[in-house]
Amino acid sequence: MAESENPAVQAASAAPVAPAAPQQQRRFGGGGGQQRGGNAGGRPGGGRGRGPRPEQAPEEKQFDERVIHIDRVARVVKGGRRFRFRALVVVGDRKGKVGIGMAKGADVTAAVAKATEVAKKHFVKIVRYKDTIPHDVDAKVGGARILIMPASAGTGLIAGGVVRTILEVAGIANALSKSLGSSNKANIAYATIEALESIEPSKNWVTTQHKAMLDKKAQAAKAVKADTKEEK
Repeated sequence: MAESENPAVQAASAAPVAPAAPQQQRRFGGGGGQQRGGNAGGRPGGGRGRGPRPEQAPEEKQFDERVIHIDRVARVVKGGRRFRFRALVVVGDRKGKVGIGMAKGADVTAAVAKATEVAKKHFVKIVRYKDTIPHDVDAKVGGARILIMPASAGTGLIAGGVVRTILEVAGIANALSKSLGSSNKANIAYATIEALESIEPSKNWVTTQHKAMLDKKAQAAKAVKADTKEEK
């Protein structure tokens, strides 16, 4: 039976088998996609040719804003109680300008934003001397009484939470303070601002030299008055 096979069939089976043609690469994916993404337009990074985004420098804030305290307050209405939030914020430029504000809002974010605006509208200018204050000051608001004293360089801020925050924002680096009354944070904050606002510059101090100068001026004025009377 093997000899009776068709010679054409035998020749076809004896001929070498040609290798199959490679399949056409897909347009997207695989090596074709990598080649298309990597060489398209000569852009590095592959894909659609988007390079790394330029880094944007963070914006420098003009003022230092600190949240001192947040309270949840309630108002009794006909249907029950309505809860809101009250924020106490201090704002300063660390160069002798500082202000505090208190406001309420439906949520914490709104309360802080309102209090910040109030603080920016009530800035006070503080007299500083070599990163501290020129002299001792104290103030009393409600039941809170605050005493602030100057300190030498390197001492730092020896103060409680509220007073320390206000002094830092105001740009005072060395000071001593003591709270002598109530622990209410709002009253302490307002007492601290009032104490800092009462600082007098050195030119307004009544010292021995200044007093002697004032006495000389008074004597000169009296002499001028006496001369004018004699001339009349």
